[in-house]
Amino acid sequence: MVSLSSPTHPFPAAFNRPPAKKPVAQLQESSTPGPRTEPNSRSSSSSSSSLNGNVGKTNVAINQRSGGRIFDIEKLKQKEEEERKEEVNRKIASRKAISVILRREATKAIIEKKGGPNNSKKLLPRTVLESLHERITALRWESALKVFELLREQLWYRPNSGVYIKLIVMLGKCKQPEKAHELFQAMIDEGCAINHESYTALLSAYGRSGCFDQAFSLLEQMKNTPECQPDVHTYTILIKSCLRFFFYDKVEALLSEMANQGIRPSTVTYNILIDAYGKARKFAEMESTIVEMLLEEDCEPDVWTMNSTLRAFGGGRQIETMESCYEKFQKAGIEPNIKTFNILLDSYGKAGQYEKMSAVMEYMQKYHYSWTIVTYNVVIDAFGRAGDLKQMEYLFRLMQSERIMPSCVTLCSLVRAYGQAGKPEKIGGVLRFIENSDVTLDTVFFNCLVDAYGRLGCFTEMKEVLEMMEQKGCKPDKVTYRTMIKAYSANGMKRQAKELRDFIESARGSKIPLLEKEKPDF
Repeated sequence: MVSLSSPTHPFPAAFNRPPAKKPVAQLQESSTPGPRTEPNSRSSSSSSSSLNGNVGKTNVAINQRSGGRIFDIEKLKQKEEEERKEEVNRKIASRKAISVILRREATKAIIEKKGGPNNSKKLLPRTVLESLHERITALRWESALKVFELLREQLWYRPNSGVYIKLIVMLGKCKQPEKAHELFQAMIDEGCAINHESYTALLSAYGRSGCFDQAFSLLEQMKNTPECQPDVHTYTILIKSCLRFFFYDKVEALLSEMANQGIRPSTVTYNILIDAYGKARKFAEMESTIVEMLLEEDCEPDVWTMNSTLRAFGGGRQIETMESCYEKFQKAGIEPNIKTFNILLDSYGKAGQYEKMSAVMEYMQKYHYSWTIVTYNVVIDAFGRAGDLKQMEYLFRLMQSERIMPSCVTLCSLVRAYGQAGKPEKIGGVLRFIENSDVTLDTVFFNCLVDAYGRLGCFTEMKEVLEMMEQKGCKPDKVTYRTMIKAYSANGMKRQAKELRDFIESARGSKIPLLEKEKPDF
Protein backbone atom coordinates (compact mmCIF):
# COMPACT_ATOMS: atom_id res chain seq x y z
CA MET A 1 0.00 0.00 0.00
CA VAL A 2 1.26 3.23 -1.17
CA SER A 3 -0.73 5.24 1.33
CA LEU A 4 0.94 3.58 4.32
CA SER A 5 4.47 4.19 3.00
CA SER A 6 3.75 7.89 2.42
CA PRO A 7 4.90 10.47 5.05
CA THR A 8 2.58 11.23 8.02
CA HIS A 9 2.60 15.03 7.36
CA PRO A 10 1.81 16.41 3.95
CA PHE A 11 4.72 18.97 4.16
CA PRO A 12 8.45 18.25 3.76
CA ALA A 13 10.64 17.90 6.89
CA ALA A 14 12.15 21.35 6.36
CA PHE A 15 8.73 22.99 6.79
CA ASN A 16 7.81 20.87 9.84
CA ARG A 17 10.61 22.38 12.03
CA PRO A 18 9.29 25.60 13.70
CA PRO A 19 11.89 28.39 13.41
CA ALA A 20 13.11 30.10 16.62
CA LYS A 21 12.14 33.50 15.26
CA LYS A 22 10.14 34.27 12.18
CA PRO A 23 11.57 36.97 9.95
CA VAL A 24 9.40 39.96 9.44
CA ALA A 25 9.39 39.32 5.70
CA GLN A 26 7.84 35.86 6.12
CA LEU A 27 5.15 37.22 8.43
CA GLN A 28 4.31 39.92 5.98
CA GLU A 29 4.32 37.47 3.07
CA SER A 30 2.02 34.99 4.81
CA SER A 31 -0.46 37.71 5.47
CA THR A 32 -0.43 38.79 1.85
CA PRO A 33 -3.50 37.46 0.05
CA GLY A 34 -2.85 35.28 -2.97
CA PRO A 35 -3.50 31.84 -4.48
CA ARG A 36 -2.53 29.02 -2.13
CA THR A 37 -0.75 25.94 -3.59
CA GLU A 38 -0.08 22.79 -1.63
CA PRO A 39 3.68 22.14 -1.45
CA ASN A 40 4.96 18.85 -2.79
CA SER A 41 8.33 17.19 -2.40
CA ARG A 42 8.30 16.50 -6.09
CA SER A 43 7.86 20.17 -7.08
CA SER A 44 9.67 21.16 -10.20
CA SER A 45 12.88 23.18 -9.97
CA SER A 46 11.39 25.92 -12.07
CA SER A 47 8.51 26.55 -9.67
CA SER A 48 10.93 26.52 -6.71
CA SER A 49 13.18 29.08 -8.31
CA SER A 50 10.23 31.31 -9.17
CA LEU A 51 9.00 31.14 -5.56
CA ASN A 52 12.43 32.10 -4.23
CA GLY A 53 12.53 35.00 -6.66
CA ASN A 54 9.17 36.29 -5.52
CA VAL A 55 10.14 35.98 -1.84
CA GLY A 56 13.35 37.91 -2.49
CA LYS A 57 11.48 40.74 -4.11
CA THR A 58 8.97 40.78 -1.28
CA ASN A 59 11.79 40.90 1.31
CA VAL A 60 13.35 43.93 -0.37
CA ALA A 61 10.03 45.78 -0.51
CA ILE A 62 9.18 44.98 3.10
CA ASN A 63 12.63 45.96 4.36
CA GLN A 64 12.25 49.29 2.59
CA ARG A 65 8.87 49.85 4.25
CA SER A 66 9.98 48.76 7.74
CA GLY A 67 13.39 50.47 7.72
CA GLY A 68 11.96 53.83 8.89
CA ARG A 69 10.09 52.14 11.73
CA ILE A 70 13.20 50.33 13.00
CA PHE A 71 15.11 53.63 12.85
CA ASP A 72 12.35 55.35 14.87
CA ILE A 73 12.58 52.66 17.55
CA GLU A 74 16.34 53.18 17.79
CA LYS A 75 15.86 56.94 18.15
CA LEU A 76 13.22 56.41 20.84
CA LYS A 77 15.56 54.17 22.83
CA GLN A 78 18.35 56.71 22.50
CA LYS A 79 16.05 59.52 23.67
CA GLU A 80 14.89 57.48 26.68
CA GLU A 81 18.50 56.81 27.60
CA GLU A 82 19.33 60.54 27.41
CA GLU A 83 16.32 61.44 29.55
CA ARG A 84 17.37 58.83 32.12
CA LYS A 85 20.86 60.34 32.28
CA GLU A 86 19.42 63.86 32.58
CA GLU A 87 17.21 62.77 35.46
CA VAL A 88 20.19 61.27 37.30
CA ASN A 89 22.26 64.43 36.70
CA ARG A 90 19.35 66.58 37.85
CA LYS A 91 19.14 64.69 41.14
CA ILE A 92 22.89 65.01 41.69
CA ALA A 93 22.76 68.75 40.86
CA SER A 94 19.80 69.19 43.20
CA ARG A 95 21.71 67.61 46.08
CA LYS A 96 24.72 69.82 45.32
CA ALA A 97 22.50 72.92 45.08
CA ILE A 98 20.91 72.19 48.44
CA SER A 99 24.37 71.78 49.96
CA VAL A 100 25.57 75.07 48.44
CA ILE A 101 22.41 76.90 49.56
CA LEU A 102 22.82 75.66 53.13
CA ARG A 103 26.47 76.73 53.17
CA ARG A 104 25.57 80.14 51.71
CA GLU A 105 22.79 80.65 54.24
CA ALA A 106 25.22 79.80 57.04
CA THR A 107 27.70 82.31 55.59
CA LYS A 108 25.01 84.99 55.39
CA ALA A 109 24.09 84.32 59.03
CA ILE A 110 27.73 84.88 59.99
CA ILE A 111 27.80 88.08 57.92
CA GLU A 112 24.69 89.42 59.65
CA LYS A 113 26.13 88.80 63.13
CA LYS A 114 29.89 89.13 62.70
CA GLY A 115 32.30 87.51 65.11
CA GLY A 116 30.24 84.43 65.95
CA PRO A 117 31.90 81.12 65.12
CA ASN A 118 35.63 80.51 64.92
CA ASN A 119 35.49 79.62 61.21
CA SER A 120 34.37 83.11 60.14
CA LYS A 121 37.66 83.44 58.25
CA LYS A 122 36.76 80.55 55.95
CA LEU A 123 33.53 81.82 54.44
CA LEU A 124 32.43 81.17 50.88
CA PRO A 125 33.95 83.81 48.55
CA ARG A 126 30.90 84.04 46.30
CA THR A 127 28.47 84.61 49.16
CA VAL A 128 30.59 87.31 50.80
CA LEU A 129 31.07 89.13 47.50
CA GLU A 130 27.36 88.87 46.67
CA SER A 131 26.44 90.27 50.09
CA LEU A 132 28.86 93.14 49.56
CA HIS A 133 27.46 93.82 46.07
CA GLU A 134 23.86 93.85 47.37
CA ARG A 135 24.73 96.44 50.02
CA ILE A 136 26.67 98.61 47.58
CA THR A 137 23.77 98.57 45.10
CA ALA A 138 21.28 99.45 47.86
CA LEU A 139 23.63 102.25 49.11
CA ARG A 140 23.70 100.70 52.61
CA TRP A 141 27.14 102.10 53.27
CA GLU A 142 27.47 101.20 56.96
CA SER A 143 26.51 97.56 56.37
CA ALA A 144 28.69 97.44 53.23
CA LEU A 145 31.76 98.58 55.19
CA LYS A 146 31.15 95.89 57.84
CA VAL A 147 30.95 93.19 55.16
CA PHE A 148 34.11 94.62 53.58
CA GLU A 149 35.91 94.30 56.94
CA LEU A 150 34.78 90.67 57.08
CA LEU A 151 35.99 90.20 53.50
CA ARG A 152 39.46 91.47 54.41
CA GLU A 153 39.67 88.92 57.26
CA GLN A 154 39.20 85.93 54.95
CA LEU A 155 42.12 83.62 54.29
CA TRP A 156 41.49 83.77 50.55
CA TYR A 157 41.31 87.61 50.41
CA ARG A 158 43.53 89.47 47.98
CA PRO A 159 43.40 93.30 47.64
CA ASN A 160 41.42 94.36 44.58
CA SER A 161 41.30 97.95 43.36
CA GLY A 162 37.94 97.37 41.63
CA VAL A 163 36.22 96.59 44.95
CA TYR A 164 37.74 99.69 46.54
CA ILE A 165 36.58 101.90 43.65
CA LYS A 166 33.00 100.58 43.92
CA LEU A 167 32.97 101.30 47.64
CA ILE A 168 34.39 104.80 47.17
CA VAL A 169 31.74 105.60 44.52
CA MET A 170 29.03 104.31 46.87
CA LEU A 171 30.32 106.46 49.74
CA GLY A 172 30.30 109.46 47.41
CA LYS A 173 26.63 108.86 46.58
CA CYS A 174 25.91 108.57 50.32
CA LYS A 175 27.68 111.89 51.03
CA GLN A 176 30.49 110.29 53.06
CA PRO A 177 33.65 111.91 51.63
CA GLU A 178 35.74 111.31 54.80
CA LYS A 179 35.03 107.57 54.70
CA ALA A 180 35.84 107.58 50.99
CA HIS A 181 39.21 109.21 51.71
CA GLU A 182 39.94 106.58 54.40
CA LEU A 183 39.26 103.79 51.91
CA PHE A 184 41.44 105.50 49.31
CA GLN A 185 44.29 105.60 51.83
CA ALA A 186 43.70 101.95 52.79
CA MET A 187 43.83 101.10 49.11
CA ILE A 188 47.29 102.67 48.86
CA ASP A 189 48.46 100.94 52.07
CA GLU A 190 47.41 97.52 50.73
CA GLY A 191 49.48 98.05 47.60
CA CYS A 192 46.65 98.39 45.07
CA ALA A 193 47.44 100.11 41.80
CA ILE A 194 46.32 103.75 41.91
CA ASN A 195 45.18 105.05 38.54
CA HIS A 196 43.05 107.88 37.19
CA GLU A 197 39.90 105.80 37.81
CA SER A 198 40.50 105.59 41.57
CA TYR A 199 41.37 109.28 41.72
CA THR A 200 38.19 110.10 39.76
CA ALA A 201 36.08 108.04 42.20
CA LEU A 202 37.43 110.02 45.18
CA LEU A 203 37.08 113.31 43.29
CA SER A 204 33.43 112.42 42.61
CA ALA A 205 32.88 111.75 46.32
CA TYR A 206 34.23 115.20 47.19
CA GLY A 207 32.22 116.88 44.44
CA ARG A 208 28.89 115.27 45.40
CA SER A 209 29.27 116.60 48.95
CA GLY A 210 30.28 120.09 47.81
CA CYS A 211 33.88 119.75 49.07
CA PHE A 212 35.30 121.61 46.07
CA ASP A 213 38.56 122.66 47.74
CA GLN A 214 39.51 119.01 48.19
CA ALA A 215 38.15 118.11 44.73
CA PHE A 216 40.21 120.75 42.89
CA SER A 217 43.25 119.95 45.02
CA LEU A 218 42.93 116.30 43.98
CA LEU A 219 42.60 117.40 40.34
CA GLU A 220 45.93 119.26 40.61
CA GLN A 221 47.47 116.18 42.22
CA MET A 222 46.29 114.10 39.24
CA LYS A 223 47.87 116.55 36.81
CA ASN A 224 51.22 116.18 38.59
CA THR A 225 51.07 112.36 38.53
CA PRO A 226 52.18 111.04 35.12
CA GLU A 227 50.15 107.80 35.23
CA CYS A 228 47.00 109.42 36.59
CA GLN A 229 46.32 112.26 34.19
CA PRO A 230 42.66 113.45 34.25
CA ASP A 231 40.60 112.54 31.19
CA VAL A 232 37.23 113.67 29.81
CA HIS A 233 35.44 111.41 32.34
CA THR A 234 37.20 113.12 35.27
CA TYR A 235 36.32 116.61 34.04
CA THR A 236 32.74 115.61 33.23
CA ILE A 237 32.16 114.35 36.78
CA LEU A 238 33.59 117.54 38.30
CA ILE A 239 31.53 119.71 35.92
CA LYS A 240 28.37 117.83 36.93
CA SER A 241 29.13 118.41 40.63
CA CYS A 242 29.69 122.14 40.04
CA LEU A 243 26.42 122.42 38.11
CA ARG A 244 24.56 120.69 40.94
CA PHE A 245 25.68 123.53 43.25
CA PHE A 246 25.14 126.21 40.55
CA PHE A 247 28.86 127.11 40.33
CA TYR A 248 28.68 128.18 36.70
CA ASP A 249 31.95 130.14 36.87
CA LYS A 250 33.84 126.99 37.91
CA VAL A 251 32.20 125.14 35.00
CA GLU A 252 33.47 127.73 32.51
CA ALA A 253 36.96 127.52 34.03
CA LEU A 254 36.95 123.70 33.71
CA LEU A 255 35.80 123.85 30.09
CA SER A 256 38.60 126.32 29.28
CA GLU A 257 41.12 124.07 31.03
CA MET A 258 39.93 121.10 28.98
CA ALA A 259 40.39 123.08 25.76
CA ASN A 260 43.92 124.12 26.78
CA GLN A 261 44.88 120.50 27.47
CA GLY A 262 43.36 119.28 24.21
CA ILE A 263 40.63 117.28 25.95
CA ARG A 264 37.43 117.51 23.90
CA PRO A 265 34.03 117.23 25.61
CA SER A 266 32.08 114.06 24.97
CA THR A 267 28.37 113.63 24.22
CA VAL A 268 27.86 112.92 27.94
CA THR A 269 29.57 116.19 28.87
CA TYR A 270 27.33 118.19 26.53
CA ASN A 271 24.21 116.36 27.72
CA ILE A 272 25.01 117.23 31.35
CA LEU A 273 25.49 120.90 30.41
CA ILE A 274 22.26 121.01 28.35
CA ASP A 275 20.26 119.37 31.14
CA ALA A 276 21.62 121.67 33.85
CA TYR A 277 21.11 124.86 31.81
CA GLY A 278 17.61 123.73 30.90
CA LYS A 279 16.59 123.06 34.51
CA ALA A 280 17.97 126.48 35.50
CA ARG A 281 15.95 128.09 32.66
CA LYS A 282 19.19 129.35 31.07
CA PHE A 283 17.84 128.83 27.56
CA ALA A 284 20.48 130.98 25.79
CA GLU A 285 23.35 128.96 27.30
CA MET A 286 21.50 125.71 26.57
CA GLU A 287 20.98 126.57 22.90
CA SER A 288 24.59 127.71 22.44
CA THR A 289 25.76 124.40 23.98
CA ILE A 290 23.58 122.46 21.51
CA VAL A 291 25.05 124.46 18.59
CA GLU A 292 28.58 123.83 19.86
CA MET A 293 27.79 120.14 20.18
CA LEU A 294 26.54 120.00 16.59
CA LEU A 295 29.78 121.58 15.36
CA GLU A 296 31.88 118.84 16.97
CA GLU A 297 32.69 116.00 14.57
CA ASP A 298 32.75 113.19 17.12
CA CYS A 299 29.75 114.36 19.21
CA GLU A 300 26.31 113.56 17.91
CA PRO A 301 23.11 114.33 19.82
CA ASP A 302 21.29 111.30 21.16
CA VAL A 303 17.99 110.57 22.89
CA TRP A 304 19.37 112.04 26.15
CA THR A 305 20.04 115.32 24.35
CA MET A 306 16.50 115.32 22.99
CA ASN A 307 14.93 114.51 26.36
CA SER A 308 16.87 117.23 28.19
CA THR A 309 15.90 119.82 25.56
CA LEU A 310 12.21 118.82 25.57
CA ARG A 311 12.12 118.81 29.39
CA ALA A 312 13.59 122.32 29.52
CA PHE A 313 11.13 123.89 27.06
CA GLY A 314 8.18 121.84 28.32
CA GLY A 315 8.88 122.76 31.94
CA GLY A 316 9.11 126.41 30.89
CA ARG A 317 5.64 126.19 29.22
CA GLN A 318 7.21 126.82 25.80
CA ILE A 319 5.12 124.12 24.18
CA GLU A 320 5.51 125.24 20.56
CA THR A 321 9.30 125.38 20.87
CA MET A 322 9.25 121.94 22.50
CA GLU A 323 7.21 120.51 19.61
CA SER A 324 9.50 122.15 17.03
CA CYS A 325 12.59 120.65 18.71
CA TYR A 326 10.91 117.23 18.83
CA GLU A 327 10.33 117.31 15.07
CA LYS A 328 13.92 118.40 14.38
CA PHE A 329 15.38 115.64 16.52
CA GLN A 330 13.18 113.08 14.78
CA LYS A 331 14.30 114.32 11.34
CA ALA A 332 17.88 113.88 12.54
CA GLY A 333 17.11 110.18 13.04
CA ILE A 334 16.83 110.20 16.85
CA GLU A 335 14.04 107.85 17.97
CA PRO A 336 12.05 108.69 21.13
CA ASN A 337 11.90 106.33 24.10
CA ILE A 338 9.48 105.97 27.01
CA LYS A 339 11.15 108.87 28.87
CA THR A 340 10.50 111.12 25.87
CA PHE A 341 6.78 110.37 25.98
CA ASN A 342 6.70 110.84 29.77
CA ILE A 343 8.20 114.31 29.29
CA LEU A 344 5.64 115.17 26.61
CA LEU A 345 2.76 113.92 28.79
CA ASP A 346 4.01 115.90 31.80
CA SER A 347 4.51 119.07 29.75
CA TYR A 348 1.05 118.90 28.13
CA GLY A 349 -0.58 118.01 31.45
CA LYS A 350 0.92 120.94 33.34
CA ALA A 351 0.05 123.27 30.45
CA GLY A 352 -3.56 122.07 30.55
CA GLN A 353 -3.44 120.76 26.97
CA TYR A 354 -5.28 117.51 27.68
CA GLU A 355 -6.19 116.79 24.04
CA LYS A 356 -2.52 116.65 23.08
CA MET A 357 -1.80 114.57 26.16
CA SER A 358 -4.50 112.10 25.07
CA ALA A 359 -2.97 112.03 21.57
CA VAL A 360 0.40 111.03 23.04
CA MET A 361 -1.30 108.29 25.09
CA GLU A 362 -3.01 106.94 21.96
CA TYR A 363 0.30 106.98 20.06
CA MET A 364 1.97 105.02 22.85
CA GLN A 365 -0.84 102.47 22.82
CA LYS A 366 -0.75 102.16 19.02
CA TYR A 367 2.98 101.47 18.90
CA HIS A 368 3.02 99.27 22.03
CA TYR A 369 5.04 101.44 24.41
CA SER A 370 4.63 99.87 27.85
CA TRP A 371 3.72 102.34 30.57
CA THR A 372 6.07 102.66 33.52
CA ILE A 373 5.30 103.90 37.02
CA VAL A 374 6.50 107.35 35.91
CA THR A 375 3.95 107.36 33.07
CA TYR A 376 1.12 106.49 35.45
CA ASN A 377 2.27 109.07 38.01
CA VAL A 378 2.34 111.78 35.33
CA VAL A 379 -1.14 111.10 33.94
CA ILE A 380 -2.72 110.52 37.38
CA ASP A 381 -1.30 113.84 38.59
CA ALA A 382 -2.47 115.62 35.42
CA PHE A 383 -6.08 114.41 35.68
CA GLY A 384 -6.07 115.04 39.42
CA ARG A 385 -5.00 118.67 38.93
CA ALA A 386 -7.70 119.01 36.27
CA GLY A 387 -10.32 117.77 38.75
CA ASP A 388 -11.18 114.72 36.63
CA LEU A 389 -11.37 112.31 39.56
CA LYS A 390 -13.17 109.63 37.56
CA GLN A 391 -10.36 109.35 35.00
CA MET A 392 -7.74 109.60 37.74
CA GLU A 393 -9.29 106.73 39.70
CA TYR A 394 -9.64 104.62 36.54
CA LEU A 395 -5.91 105.04 35.83
CA PHE A 396 -5.08 104.16 39.43
CA ARG A 397 -7.07 100.91 39.12
CA LEU A 398 -5.46 100.20 35.74
CA MET A 399 -2.05 100.71 37.31
CA GLN A 400 -2.83 98.08 39.95
CA SER A 401 -4.21 95.64 37.37
CA GLU A 402 -0.88 95.97 35.51
CA ARG A 403 0.82 94.91 38.78
CA ILE A 404 2.68 98.22 39.08
CA MET A 405 3.05 99.15 42.74
CA PRO A 406 1.99 102.77 43.45
CA SER A 407 4.69 104.97 44.95
CA CYS A 408 4.57 107.91 47.32
CA VAL A 409 4.34 110.20 44.28
CA THR A 410 1.17 108.38 43.16
CA LEU A 411 -0.42 108.67 46.60
CA CYS A 412 0.53 112.35 46.90
CA SER A 413 -1.29 113.05 43.62
CA LEU A 414 -4.42 111.25 44.87
CA VAL A 415 -4.42 113.04 48.24
CA ARG A 416 -3.80 116.44 46.62
CA ALA A 417 -6.64 115.92 44.14
CA TYR A 418 -9.10 114.82 46.84
CA GLY A 419 -8.09 117.77 49.02
CA GLN A 420 -8.72 120.22 46.18
CA ALA A 421 -12.06 118.55 45.37
CA GLY A 422 -13.23 118.60 49.01
CA LYS A 423 -13.43 114.81 49.42
CA PRO A 424 -12.09 113.90 52.90
CA GLU A 425 -13.74 110.45 52.76
CA LYS A 426 -11.69 109.64 49.66
CA ILE A 427 -8.49 110.53 51.55
CA GLY A 428 -9.57 107.98 54.16
CA GLY A 429 -9.78 105.42 51.36
CA VAL A 430 -6.19 106.19 50.35
CA LEU A 431 -5.07 105.65 53.96
CA ARG A 432 -6.90 102.31 54.09
CA PHE A 433 -5.13 101.30 50.87
CA ILE A 434 -1.79 102.17 52.49
CA GLU A 435 -2.56 99.97 55.49
CA ASN A 436 -3.05 96.96 53.20
CA SER A 437 -0.01 97.62 51.00
CA ASP A 438 3.78 97.64 51.27
CA VAL A 439 4.26 101.25 50.14
CA THR A 440 7.07 102.96 52.04
CA LEU A 441 5.93 106.42 53.07
CA ASP A 442 8.14 109.48 53.44
CA THR A 443 7.86 112.95 54.97
CA VAL A 444 6.80 114.48 51.64
CA PHE A 445 3.64 112.33 51.58
CA PHE A 446 2.71 113.30 55.13
CA ASN A 447 3.27 116.97 54.31
CA CYS A 448 0.88 116.55 51.39
CA LEU A 449 -1.62 114.90 53.74
CA VAL A 450 -1.31 117.76 56.25
CA ASP A 451 -1.91 120.26 53.43
CA ALA A 452 -5.01 118.38 52.18
CA TYR A 453 -6.59 118.16 55.65
CA GLY A 454 -5.72 121.82 56.28
CA ARG A 455 -7.51 122.87 53.08
CA LEU A 456 -10.57 120.88 54.12
CA GLY A 457 -10.58 122.30 57.65
CA CYS A 458 -10.15 118.81 59.17
CA PHE A 459 -7.85 119.96 61.98
CA THR A 460 -8.34 116.88 64.16
CA GLU A 461 -7.22 114.65 61.30
CA MET A 462 -4.38 117.08 60.52
CA LYS A 463 -3.03 116.72 64.07
CA GLU A 464 -3.40 112.94 63.85
CA VAL A 465 -1.02 112.98 60.89
CA LEU A 466 1.82 113.81 63.32
CA GLU A 467 1.03 110.63 65.25
CA MET A 468 0.95 108.65 62.02
CA MET A 469 4.37 110.02 61.12
CA GLU A 470 5.77 108.87 64.45
CA GLN A 471 4.30 105.38 63.94
CA LYS A 472 5.80 105.11 60.46
CA GLY A 473 9.22 106.33 61.60
CA CYS A 474 9.01 109.69 59.79
CA LYS A 475 9.81 112.96 61.50
CA PRO A 476 8.04 116.25 60.70
CA ASP A 477 10.21 118.97 59.19
CA LYS A 478 9.87 122.74 58.78
CA VAL A 479 7.55 122.29 55.81
CA THR A 480 5.18 120.23 57.98
CA TYR A 481 4.84 122.95 60.62
CA ARG A 482 4.68 125.81 58.13
CA THR A 483 1.85 124.01 56.30
CA MET A 484 -0.01 123.68 59.59
CA ILE A 485 0.56 127.37 60.40
CA LYS A 486 -0.82 128.31 56.98
CA ALA A 487 -3.94 126.18 57.57
CA TYR A 488 -4.56 127.64 61.05
CA SER A 489 -4.04 131.20 59.84
CA ALA A 490 -6.38 130.73 56.85
CA ASN A 491 -9.15 129.58 59.21
CA GLY A 492 -8.65 132.30 61.86
CA MET A 493 -7.10 129.97 64.46
CA LYS A 494 -4.54 132.51 65.66
CA ARG A 495 -3.66 130.84 68.96
CA GLN A 496 -2.65 127.54 67.39
CA ALA A 497 -0.72 129.36 64.66
CA LYS A 498 1.16 131.42 67.30
CA GLU A 499 2.04 128.33 69.31
CA LEU A 500 3.54 126.74 66.24
CA ARG A 501 5.53 129.87 65.35
CA ASP A 502 6.89 130.08 68.89
CA PHE A 503 7.81 126.41 68.72
CA ILE A 504 9.81 126.92 65.51
CA GLU A 505 11.50 130.08 66.85
CA SER A 506 12.48 128.35 70.09
CA ALA A 507 13.97 125.50 68.08
CA ARG A 508 16.13 127.99 66.14
CA GLY A 509 17.54 129.53 69.32
CA SER A 510 18.02 126.18 71.01
CA LYS A 511 20.80 123.68 70.47
CA ILE A 512 18.16 120.93 70.42
CA PRO A 513 17.14 120.18 66.82
CA LEU A 514 13.58 120.96 65.76
CA LEU A 515 12.75 117.31 65.25
CA GLU A 516 13.83 116.37 68.79
CA LYS A 517 12.03 119.14 70.70
CA GLU A 518 8.93 118.27 72.68
CA LYS A 519 5.93 119.43 70.66
CA PRO A 520 3.10 121.42 72.27
CA ASP A 521 -0.52 120.30 71.92
CA PHE A 522 -1.58 122.04 68.73
